[in-house]
This record gives sequence, C-alpha cells and structure tokens, in this order.
Amino acid sequence: MPKAQETILEIDLNALKHNFDYLKSKLQPETKFLAVVKAYGYGSDACEIAKHLQELEVDYLAVAYVNEGVLLREAGITKPILVLHPQTVNFKKLIANCLEPSLYNPKVLTEFIAIASKKNQTDYPVHIKFNTGLNRLGFWENDVAFIASKLKQTKTIKVASIFSHLAASEDLTEKEFSLNQIKTFKSITDNFLNIIDYKPVLHLCNTSGILNYPEAHLNMVRSGIGLYGFGNCKKENKHLKPIGTLKTIISQIHQIEKGESVGYNRAFKSNNFLKTATLPIGHADGIGRQYGNGKGFVIINGQKAPIIGNVCMDMIMVNITNIDCKEGDEVIVFGQEATAEALAEVVNTISYELITSISQRVKRIFIK
Repeated sequence: MPKAQETILEIDLNALKHNFDYLKSKLQPETKFLAVVKAYGYGSDACEIAKHLQELEVDYLAVAYVNEGVLLREAGITKPILVLHPQTVNFKKLIANCLEPSLYNPKVLTEFIAIASKKNQTDYPVHIKFNTGLNRLGFWENDVAFIASKLKQTKTIKVASIFSHLAASEDLTEKEFSLNQIKTFKSITDNFLNIIDYKPVLHLCNTSGILNYPEAHLNMVRSGIGLYGFGNCKKENKHLKPIGTLKTIISQIHQIEKGESVGYNRAFKSNNFLKTATLPIGHADGIGRQYGNGKGFVIINGQKAPIIGNVCMDMIMVNITNIDCKEGDEVIVFGQEATAEALAEVVNTISYELITSISQRVKRIFIK
C-alpha cells in the first residue's frame, strides 16, 4: 500500500480471512459459525466485512440493532442475520428485511408473536436467549414452560436457535463460573428439547469460549473480536492478525523552547527545548482525551512518539525530539505491530472500546 497522505483506517481483508480460518480450525467440521458484525463491524465497515464473510461462506451474521441489519440487507447481504437486541418498535422493519430477532423476555416474545401474526408470518425464525449468569438479557431457566406454551399456541414463529452468553470465558481464574454457565445452559436446552418436537441450533461460545471451552461449541459458535484480530490473551493474539491499521500524517513540526506550552489549557509545559509534530486526528476521530498528556503514543518511522498536552477535537501533538522525521511522513496510531490492544492498555481500557470508537469520518481503505 502507498504511504498515507491523510488520516485513514486500512482494513486488511486478507487478515480477516486468516482469523476466520484460524477460528474455524478449532471447530468440528459440522459446527456452524456466526460472525458478529455489529458496531460498524467493530469500528471497521460492517457492509464490506459482511460481504467478505459471505464469500467465505460464514453460516450466520449478527448485529446488535435492527437498523444495522437493514444496512446489511441494502448492501446485498443474503445470509441469515440475527439481531441480538431488537426493540419492539422496530419489529415491523425487522420482518420486512427478513432479519431474525433474539427474544429475551416475555414482553418481547409476546409482542413479536402479535406483530408477526398481523403480518401473516408462518414459522418465522426467532432465537431464544437465556440468562445463565451474565445478567444482562435473557429468559430465566424457569421460563422454559412458559415459552413452550407460547410456541404451542401459534404457528407464527419457529425457534431457529437457543443461546446464552458466557460472562468471563477469557478469564481462566473464573473457569468454575464458566463451567457452571455451560452446565446451566445444558440443563435449559435439555428441558427445552424435551418439550418441543424439533431441534433448534444451540450456541453459547464467544471468541474466548471457542478458544478455551471446546466442549461447549455445540451446534454453532459466535465470534466478534477474534475475527478482527484479538484473542483476549497474549497466547492467542499470536495466532490472529488485527485487520485495522489506523494511519495519519505529520501536518506540521514545531520547535518548542523551554517554558513554552503546547495545546489547550497549557496542559503541557516544556522543561527544555523539544520538537513536536501536529497530527490530523483527535477525539472526534476516536482518540479520546484520556490518551493525552503522555499516556498515549503513536509510531513514527518505527519509534514511539508520546502524545503531549490535551487531545484536541481534530488534532494531537506528539513529541518527536529524538525521531528523524519530516512534515508529510506517515504515522501509525495502531496496527499489526503496535496494536490497538497495546494502546488501549495504557489508559486501562480494552481493544474493543478503542477500535469501535473510530469515527465514520475517517476514510476506510480496503486491502484485498
């Protein structure tokens, strides 16, 4: 790729394929694969990611909200799309776009049946979510009989899958808790399958579940962060490739004398002579103010340049005193070497937050 001439996010679809193939290698051949492309494909580009995954013959896609699924349909995605957190106000739009809802409590189940019935739907695919310990969304274990009774009263819907979500699958100090979740989910699904006369797909594992709990792969697994290049531990990160490289350039270089300040509120004051570079990227682009004042850094010609002063809306300033560089040179904010995970760690957050924060005004460029 040519050197950056503006702030861009390079998205490497070859790395996406590598990650997909690696995660698939952990599964039995018959185990289905659901790819999570919510939040603009974890800050990249949901439509392009979904198109590529569709070419790779992924079995399912998942988004958080109905409008995200609608965008995929408008982009030509034909694979089944699970909507993980649909609101009832969007159920008509969901049906119109052949999206499949996660139904997670009596209210949404009852309302979806009513709306689907008015739309003359038969065997509309739905996904029943159970809470096994995350305590976020989901029916309780003792709701199985209620759900079964609702299913027997209507031909409008049919359960495509039953699923839950592991709360701490990346943390092996919480292995007992995760194993208890797996046990609870098995109890729920055994009970459920004894009541209905068909077999929905069962899925429980997220990326870390795929890697750490092969006994819980069941009929299908779900991966989000792993597809984008992060395995939630250093051991697995070695096998994955971050798909996004955030690049910018040096707009201007300044000579800063002792006693001078840099940026808003004079947050940085120089104790001696130094050189700074101003970069066209700021908190409106996803590099939050928490990265300022020496906490965050970028890479210029292979060397770390710490951010000094407060992060501005559209710009940051970095210390380049000991770096041989010039105006127009390319700058790496994060990528495959200096990763988003490493940058996120300096402010005690996670790669998920950083990569999903990259503004839509940042130009996306795809490597195929």
